[in-house]
Formats: sequence, structure tokens, C-alpha cells
Amino acid sequence: MSLNTALAISLGILGAIATWLFLGPLGGALAIWAAFIAWGCFFHCGGKEQGLQTTIICNAVGAVVAGVTLYIATQTGLGETMTLPVWAGICVGVGVAVMVLLANIPILSNIPAQVYGFACVVALVLLGNAAGNIMAGSLANPVLVIILSMIGGAVFGYVSEKLAGMLVGMGDRAHVKA
Repeated sequence: MSLNTALAISLGILGAIATWLFLGPLGGALAIWAAFIAWGCFFHCGGKEQGLQTTIICNAVGAVVAGVTLYIATQTGLGETMTLPVWAGICVGVGVAVMVLLANIPILSNIPAQVYGFACVVALVLLGNAAGNIMAGSLANPVLVIILSMIGGAVFGYVSEKLAGMLVGMGDRAHVKA
């Protein structure tokens, strides 16, 4: 079987299962779209165990940086003083600079993977007006939702790579690059 066919089967089946799981048994508590971003990030980070580790850690760090950035932007009152767009712009600029500086640490060196986590938290906050829940100790917290969603997506990426590798007859030796 060709690699492309194996990927089509693997990603198609597992994509359907992930969607059913996230929207069904998990009751929509997690963000399937963020899981798919992390799934792609897994392949972008090179796949295998190293790609899984990089994806999970960098996505989570980006999500945490976004949470801190959004908390400072929305909860300090400075947005009212200098207007929210100006203050939020400053905060995001600092948050992005922090992510780039964190890339000096080898395990955090994948800046795009951090940005995916950052962007997903910002998207969820903007879509759900959830800035006030950034410190919540529940699934109302957009940082927690995104981290869990992206871990799920990275794991699905790992499993899809393994399944595609088995389908092409190469087992664990296969590195599938989608």
C-alpha cells in the first residue's frame, strides 16, 4: 500500500473517531479544532516520540504564555486607561517576545509549535468571551481546555503515524510525514 493511501485511511478513520469522541462522549468540553491543529503540529515537529514530546510541551507553553498575556491584558485595568486595543497589542507583543526567548531552551526551540498553542487560546477566548475564566480551576478555563485538546490531538497524530506505518508494512521504522 502506498504511504499516501495509508495516511488517507489512518487519518480518515482516526479523524472520525476523534471528532466523535470530542463532540460526543466528551460533550464538546474540548476543542476538536485545536486537537486537529496539534495533530498537524505533531507531523510538523517531525513525528515519532520526539515530535510528540515537542508538540505537547511547546503547545502547552504557548497556551500558558497566552493565558498570562490575556490575563494581564484584560484584568489589570490598563486596557481602560490606554484603550484595550493598544494595551492588548503591547501585551501580545511581549508575550510573543517571551515565546521567542523561550526557544533558547532546547525543548522549547520549536517556535511555531508554541505559537499554535498561543493562537488556540486566544481564539477560544475571543470566540467564547472567556477572558474572565483564565484563572478558573475547571474546563471553563480556556488555557486548560486548549492544553487538553492539543495533547489529545498530538496523541492522535502519534497513533495515526503508527497506524499508517503499519499499513505500509514498515511498522515502528516508518516515519510518516504528512
